[in-house]
Amino acid sequence: MPLTEQPDPVVFAALRQGDLKALDVLYGRYSTPIYRLALRILKAEEEAADLTQEVFLRLWRTLGYDPARGTLLVYLMMMTRSQALNRIRQHQNQRKLAERWGRSALSLAEGGDTSGHASGHPGRFPLEALSLDETASQVRLALAQIPQAQREVLEMAYYDGLSQSEITQRLDIPLGTVKSRSRQGLLKLRQLLKDLVDSP
Repeated sequence: MPLTEQPDPVVFAALRQGDLKALDVLYGRYSTPIYRLALRILKAEEEAADLTQEVFLRLWRTLGYDPARGTLLVYLMMMTRSQALNRIRQHQNQRKLAERWGRSALSLAEGGDTSGHASGHPGRFPLEALSLDETASQVRLALAQIPQAQREVLEMAYYDGLSQSEITQRLDIPLGTVKSRSRQGLLKLRQLLKDLVDSP
C-alpha cells in the first residue's frame, strides 16, 4: 500500500526512519487546518504561512509525537497554538520595549541633544512619527549595532524589567558601571534611530 494511503502512525514511523516523503504526506494532510488555525490566531497571512512551515519542520526535527497519546492532528494543532501565542508575546514585548526605549531616550536631556528632527516634527524624538510596528522594527535594527555590553544592560532593564541594582547583581559589576553602560547605550541607540529614520 502506498505511503499516502497509510494511517498517520505508519507514516510517522516512516518519518522516524528518515523517509522525507512521509513529511510531504503529513504536510499534504494537515497543512491546511494548521494554516487556518495559525491565521486565526496571528491574523496575518505571511506569518501564518511561515508558522505552518515551522510546525512541520519541528515535527521532523524533534520527532516528539507519540501516537499512543492522541491523534497527530491534535498534536500539531497544540504545537501551532503554542508557537503562535509565543510569537504574539514576542511581538508585544518588542513593541513595549520600543515604547520604553523611546521614552527613555527622549528624556536624556543631560549631556545629549534631544531636539530630534525627523519626519517633519522638530523637537520630537524621531520614532514618535512612526507607527508602533515600525518603531519596533527600527529598534531591532539599531540594537544590533550597539556594543554588546551596553545592549545587554538595556535588554535586561527594558526587556526583562530588571532594576539597575538587580542588573548589578546579575552581572556582578558595580552599579556605576551599569548606569554608565545604560546611559551610553541609550545615547548610542538614540543616534542610531535618528540616522535610521532620517535615512532615505
